[in-house]
Amino acid sequence: MSKKIEVLTPIIMKLIHEGHSYSEIAEDLGLKNEKVIRNLVYRINHPKENSLPKKRGRKPKENLRDYNDEIKRLKMENQLLRDFLSFIGKE
Repeated sequence: MSKKIEVLTPIIMKLIHEGHSYSEIAEDLGLKNEKVIRNLVYRINHPKENSLPKKRGRKPKENLRDYNDEIKRLKMENQLLRDFLSFIGKE
């Protein structure tokens, strides 16, 4: 959580318990709209303690190495087939 959220969280929760609406809280705190408050309250009520992070970015090196080996093997196989076809006069 960012510093701003850490500071605002207790204030927001206090205002919610006092009966203020999300839009009122957002307006009082100078936030864009009530969705910001709604999302924050949801994250507080549904923590992601055991969730796995999203997988983004490059594939692991082992898989890249396997793919590179497969590409190299396929290129060699293609070259062998081209040589065979030219040897028998099909190309």
